[in-house]
Amino acid sequence: MLRSVFSSRAAALALVAGAAVALLAACAPTPETAPTPTPSASAESTAPAAPVLVPGGDAGDNLPVFTAVAEQVWGTEQRGEGRAYIDALVAAGFDRAAMQLTPDQSTVGNPAESIQFSVRWGEEECLIGQVGPSTGAVVTTVMPQLAGGRCLVGATRPIDW
Repeated sequence: MLRSVFSSRAAALALVAGAAVALLAACAPTPETAPTPTPSASAESTAPAAPVLVPGGDAGDNLPVFTAVAEQVWGTEQRGEGRAYIDALVAAGFDRAAMQLTPDQSTVGNPAESIQFSVRWGEEECLIGQVGPSTGAVVTTVMPQLAGGRCLVGATRPIDW
């Protein structure tokens, strides 16, 4: 009797184990049915488009391109040269005649701690940027124009090149 119970249990366990193996084998992909990897959208993604000048927009619409241009110059060896910012802004489509720039050097001939540059936008707004050792990074903003259509306070240098 004990032998028949044992053999019945062994047979049942063997049956369950065999069924589990068969079930696992059925679920496992075979070389013919294994899914083929496809490139995902994230792997094919491209870099975001660079901001562009919006001539009909307001200063806020154009702040992204103004900032991108300033950051591009900041990343070069010309980061301390005001002319480099003006030239890059002109190349991006901003109006040179609407720009102001502070000197690159202090009154005693040392490199300026910061340089400010601006573009008057429309009749009421200004795009203003500041760079230099005192800021450590590009800082840009949109501000209201000052009296007489100016954007920067204090002495500015002629943009005559």
